[in-house]
Formats: sequence, structure tokens, C-alpha cells
Amino acid sequence: MNKLDRRVTITRGLSLLSLVLVLPATSTAQTASVSLEQARQEHEAGSALLVDIREPEEHATGVAAGARLLPMRQLPARLSELPRDRPVLLICNTQNRSRATYEALRERGWTNLRFVNGGMSEWSRRAWPMSKPAR
Repeated sequence: MNKLDRRVTITRGLSLLSLVLVLPATSTAQTASVSLEQARQEHEAGSALLVDIREPEEHATGVAAGARLLPMRQLPARLSELPRDRPVLLICNTQNRSRATYEALRERGWTNLRFVNGGMSEWSRRAWPMSKPAR
């Protein structure tokens, strides 16, 4: 793989959108990301919507209380659930899927988005509050 470009092929989730993204090494990812601490603070203060894009089997391990559960695989059919009028923080397990989803949504006009560095794996490692998702 060329170091100048990273090809991210989204085969799960956004496959209905038929996305293939080419992200240059100088991607906007640094300004598009938010630290786990900042994400938690904004989520708990209600100043941003935390959207967990992991799949249902991953949600079963625990989610951040109050997060909107919107599996990446279902995203194309549920785009209307993503607000455009308030900040949205995308979180997955590590940040790989949330970053790719961020890039895809930006290309489709969403502007008030960021992805969370570290993801739910780091949230869990820090023993931050988690709950079982509602059925």
C-alpha cells in the first residue's frame, strides 16, 4: 500500500452507498477527531449526540449510557436519524469504522461531525460507565 494514500473500502455497513474512499496522509482526521475525554464530557453535558455505530453483537457487551445505537450496517437506511443541527460524535470499537463513516458522511454533506479516538474499547478499559442496550 502506498504511504501517501490509504484506501479504505467499506464493505460492511455503508455498502449500499457503494463507497470507496481514498484518504491522503494529510487527511482532515486530526481536526475531525475528538479525544475520548472530550467526547465523554460533551456527551454527558448534552452538547453533542454520541452515536455508537458498532454492530448489535458489539452493543451487547455494553454501551455508553444515552448513546444512540446506529449500527454501521443499518446506516444507509437510517441516515435520517442523524441530526444535522447539532454536533454528532461517531464512536465504534477503536476508531477505524467511525473515521471511515465520518469521511463518507462529510462527502455527503454532514458538517457537524467528529469521530472519537480510542472508541468503546478504550472507554471500557478505563472502566467508564456502560450499560446494556435496551431491547
